[in-house]
Order: sequence, then C-alpha cells, then structure tokens
Amino acid sequence: MENSTAYLLSDSARLLRREFNVRVRSLGITSAQARLLLLLDRKPGENQAFYADRLEIEPITLCRMVDRMEDADLVERQANPSDRRARLLFLTEKSRKEIARIRQALRVLIETMLAGFSGEEESQLMGLLQRVSVNLGSTSNGESRHG
Repeated sequence: MENSTAYLLSDSARLLRREFNVRVRSLGITSAQARLLLLLDRKPGENQAFYADRLEIEPITLCRMVDRMEDADLVERQANPSDRRARLLFLTEKSRKEIARIRQALRVLIETMLAGFSGEEESQLMGLLQRVSVNLGSTSNGESRHG
C-alpha cells in the first residue's frame, strides 16, 4: 500500500506538471517562467536566490531566465536598499496580463483534473493533500515518521 500510494501521488504530480507545461507553452511561455510569474504575484520583492530556491532551480539558471524575462518586460529588477549586491524582483504591467492568462489556463486544467468529483470529494482531497504536505514538511531529515 505504501509504495502504491507514493507512486500514485508522484505519478499524478508528474501528469499535472506535464499538462501544466503543455498549457502554458500554448500561451508562449515556459513552465518555469509561468511558475516564476505566479510566485512573484504571491511574493513580490524578494531576491533572486529566494525565487531560485522556491522554484528548485540553480541561481544562475534563474538569473538567465530573469534576463530574458526582463528583456521581454515581464519582470523588473530593483536595487535592494539593504544590500547593494542583491536585486529584488517585481512584476510589470505586462506580466500582470500574462498572469491572468496563466490563471485562466490553470482554471481549465483544474476543472479537467477534478472532473467527476463532487464538492465534498474535492474538499476531502484538499484536506488529505494538505496533511501529506504538512507531514512531509515536518520531516527535516527525510526519515519516515511512520517507521
């Protein structure tokens, strides 16, 4: 049971990422760019290391991506008043329009993912996934809490 549960959760996440990639690519952006824009919408004004960590990509990879996005007027870098070496990232007016398009694509994706679920089943799934997230987030050394 443990292995099949972990596999099913992992495979569902893989399928969700794949479908997300397809949908945002149809908008003309990469999944990494879309994820950065959505993260900037929730947590603007952090340094690039913060976003690289959250997106689980190398800082140099993020820097190059931000260079391209800045050239496309999708993000802007501003000096960090407390650290002259660091640059803080912010959305632009153009990127806010892109975020609206990304969110619409996500709405359709979520509708597809949850097709046939009742409202109660959606709530149950959300609660269970939140518990999984909390359980995994509370294991700092990577060992199972259940032996």
